[in-house]
Amino acid sequence: MATNVYFNNYEYFNEQQLIDDLVIESIQIYGMDVIYIGRSIQQRDDILNEDDLSIFNRAYELDMYVKSVDGFEGEGDFLSRFGLQIRDQVTFSVANRTFEKYVTRHDTTRERPFEGDLIYFPLNDKFFKIMHVEHESVFYQSGALQVFDLRCELFEYSNERFDTKVDIIDEYWDDYKTTNVTSLTTLKTRDPIANNIDFETAGNDIIDFTEIDPFSETITNPTD
Repeated sequence: MATNVYFNNYEYFNEQQLIDDLVIESIQIYGMDVIYIGRSIQQRDDILNEDDLSIFNRAYELDMYVKSVDGFEGEGDFLSRFGLQIRDQVTFSVANRTFEKYVTRHDTTRERPFEGDLIYFPLNDKFFKIMHVEHESVFYQSGALQVFDLRCELFEYSNERFDTKVDIIDEYWDDYKTTNVTSLTTLKTRDPIANNIDFETAGNDIIDFTEIDPFSETITNPTD
């Protein structure tokens, strides 16, 4: 063995536990309480690698450190051809033992945070979607890993279903749901920027679906 046998820098359990305790205490001092929302996949599309039927049905409150201390990252707020878009991003750090204590003990399938899960950030009353989980942000202090870094971006709601039994989570999107909308007028009331009625009105002057052939004004019967 080439290393000095009198020094053990990477396998000393007590030292690793001490660093874990210091990290957890630091996050409890400088961090914030957030709500981690777990996603339950119902029907995975193996071709597109997505699930349109996902249900967010688990919520856990725990403490995380906001690593983006200088403000939100990403492209920020900007005007595009689709209107105003907000592309805020943020990085959260959560201690491994904290995640295990509040999440893994209740759901053994979640040994770490998963991409696609959500974080409710009470400071600005927004939801952030986990895009990437970095488990080696702090590189093996004393031979162990202490934190997960969660790189997140602002969540864009698209009629996802929430059933976490936490009212502030489950009722947050009630004013934006369109799953029970049965008319374009109701949709415009629910979504002020929806232009479906305008498109329908303009389309009626171009295409007449009452004719046999909606793409032409002259119809020729081949039997004539």
